[in-house]
Amino acid sequence: MTADPTAEFEQLVREHQGMVFRTLTRLTGSAERVDDLAQEVFLRLYRALPSFRGEALVSTYLYRITVNIAQDEWKRRRKEDRPLVSISEDPEYPLESRLADPATNAHQQMEEREFAGMVNEELGRLSAVERTVLVLYHQEERSYQQIAEALHMPLGTVRTHLHRARKRLREAIAARQAQPGARKGVQIRRELCPIP
Repeated sequence: MTADPTAEFEQLVREHQGMVFRTLTRLTGSAERVDDLAQEVFLRLYRALPSFRGEALVSTYLYRITVNIAQDEWKRRRKEDRPLVSISEDPEYPLESRLADPATNAHQQMEEREFAGMVNEELGRLSAVERTVLVLYHQEERSYQQIAEALHMPLGTVRTHLHRARKRLREAIAARQAQPGARKGVQIRRELCPIP
């Protein structure tokens, strides 16, 4: 860092805070503690900057820290044996505010809300690495290379995890929709469900 490290760090926070908050919310499945988690992400970045050699982009480095914090949160929750609150049920992060088409009728909105809740539940059942790769690729629109760098894994491994995660998510959703009493005809919307 150059002349004023504090000003440069503040600029980094401004540039990347949206990505950090989005990614943490998606990876943890809840907006419950996202402010605290984001603060921890930026604290770790601040502490690491003096030794940052610039071998990767700061954004790639920040994704890695964010993923690590999200994984720590999952471990903490598992240890506490607390049930996870789905994003679709979280009053601080209402799904209605994320619907792409405000002209949809109430019935369509209800179906989409139920479908998004189902996707979030099934996303939470994937392994941590599969969930992380899916979120980074489909929701954060990171390239295979950027994900490989952020997760410190070979490019082929990223592709394998993404393929398996898509398949497992698709199969789980199909199985739930095939159950008696399940709603039929809910359209899979790309912004709600990260499967092609």
